[in-house]
Amino acid sequence: MAKTLKVPHTLVLLLGMMLIALISTWVIPQGFFDTATTESGRQVVLPGTYHIAQESVHLTPWDLLKAIPRAFAAAQDVIFFVMIVGGVLAIARATGTVDALIGRLLEKHGDKPQKLIFMVVFCFAIASSAIGTAGEYIPFVLILVALCKAMKLDAMTAVGMIIAGYGIGYGVSAFNPFTVLIAQQIAEVPVYSGIWLRFAIFVPFVLIGFHHVWSYTKKVQLDPNASMMKDVPCPLAGQTQPSYPQLNGRHQAVLATFIITLVCAVWGIATQGWYLYELGGLFIAWGIIISILGKLSADEAANRFIEGVSDLVTTAVLIGVARGIALILEDGQILHTIVNGLSTPLSYVAAEISAVGMLLIQTLLNMFIPSGSGQAYVTMPLMVPVGDLVGVPRQVAVLAYQFGDGFSNMIVPTNAVLMGILGMAGVPYTHWFRFCLPLMAKLMFAAATVLVLAVMFGYGLDVQPQLVS
Repeated sequence: MAKTLKVPHTLVLLLGMMLIALISTWVIPQGFFDTATTESGRQVVLPGTYHIAQESVHLTPWDLLKAIPRAFAAAQDVIFFVMIVGGVLAIARATGTVDALIGRLLEKHGDKPQKLIFMVVFCFAIASSAIGTAGEYIPFVLILVALCKAMKLDAMTAVGMIIAGYGIGYGVSAFNPFTVLIAQQIAEVPVYSGIWLRFAIFVPFVLIGFHHVWSYTKKVQLDPNASMMKDVPCPLAGQTQPSYPQLNGRHQAVLATFIITLVCAVWGIATQGWYLYELGGLFIAWGIIISILGKLSADEAANRFIEGVSDLVTTAVLIGVARGIALILEDGQILHTIVNGLSTPLSYVAAEISAVGMLLIQTLLNMFIPSGSGQAYVTMPLMVPVGDLVGVPRQVAVLAYQFGDGFSNMIVPTNAVLMGILGMAGVPYTHWFRFCLPLMAKLMFAAATVLVLAVMFGYGLDVQPQLVS
């Protein structure tokens, strides 16, 4: 009997990629592009100047081991920011506001599947787009499964609403601090620049996700045998619908302070040059305020904060280790060689097609680096100079990264959040794959269209770093 294929832990995959990177430094020619200084003082590569290094270096397994703590140090600002946000969001959950908001949504639209599906996909997409929520959706899985069961729908509809909103929100995020902010920093374009396009495409992409889920739901309503879950028992068989708190004035005050916090973050970044340290301080302030509004004791708030931080320790570790892959490539002097290798085939096609090629590369790499922040650290140092060489604006390279990372989050089995949601809902991965693959195809086609148009109309050229004369 054949053994079931087991997907390795993401940390194992990343460490394996570090080992592959080390071995690659032994076999791939070492070389460099000539560089020039931008107005911000950073270095960019000059097209057509690649040359073999005059002196090669030989990294050892000891260098690989040392690269891991070095990588954590290099990514410390992102790691600690992720932990702070996770801790504060746990405090927000403890106030009952999130449960009350979802409960209010279900209470108001529970008898209108079409409207409910759109509202859930839209709200989850906004949350993921704004602050990168993902694992926070897991507690709501059974609530939505129970609601769908009451409406004679299946668990696939519930999962579709959650994951479509989550993946699309990440893919077309306007200001997700875990993806957009980090990728734009690496690309050396102003943080949150080009936001107008991401706002413009948000609703159309959400509508694609909504239409896919609703089309499936209509089929199940007309013919229960059309359900992909007809051969799978419901995880809530025999159980009543979970209860949820009423949305009261205290919850509304917490929501209002959240909106104010986001406004302050956008203002600080746009006008005061804020980055992760300032944003971390802002979220801590919000955590203190909502602890008071939520009437949490100091000990309870502290415990919730620590629990939230603990929940994101895995993510923080993955970010650090992922940064180590780039360090190995840089130390082994093959980063520019890889850039040259990637840019060479892309240079034979138009810049518009090159942008689509970047999308495909980011999508494939997300199988191995499902952490959005981690993927930014691994891929953006490669994609940015590739874009410089083939004529793709850096803003477009960031957009290709967003699309590739966000949309593929919905289907790659290495994504812990996806597998957690499927497990809670009792949806087998093979069933989900059949449901999600057509949605992925639609989103990828739309994303490729946006990238082609973005290159054609010069999206991001206004913030492209200029060389010092």
